[in-house]
Amino acid sequence: MEVKNPKDIEQNPVCEVQCVHTDLISACINQIITSDQATHLAELFKTLGDSTRIRIVDALAKAEFCVCDLAALLNVSQSAISHQLRVLRNSSLVKYRREGKMVYYSLDDDHVLRLYSQGLEHVNEK
Repeated sequence: MEVKNPKDIEQNPVCEVQCVHTDLISACINQIITSDQATHLAELFKTLGDSTRIRIVDALAKAEFCVCDLAALLNVSQSAISHQLRVLRNSSLVKYRREGKMVYYSLDDDHVLRLYSQGLEHVNEK
């Protein structure tokens, strides 16, 4: 048997023998995420993979804002904010309401707030 360098194992830990635990596989096979669900979830995280969109979500986690206010708060052009809000809206992460000539944005629901909050909590643990 080949003796492996301990540093190689630390950098890329893998099993040293081939062994499939069929009882574990059987217990999880009907609970694993489907390919379609995985694709949709990956798209969601891809949408959140932009720092400007994250900053918009952060602001909307605190209050409802119009485009003008978000642009001023984040020091980003109104057109850029509008574009990013469209991306977030298309992913059902934000919603809007019209009040006369004003349009106000907020997070779509509590799921979005929890997703963002838990991600931020994870980042802050490091």
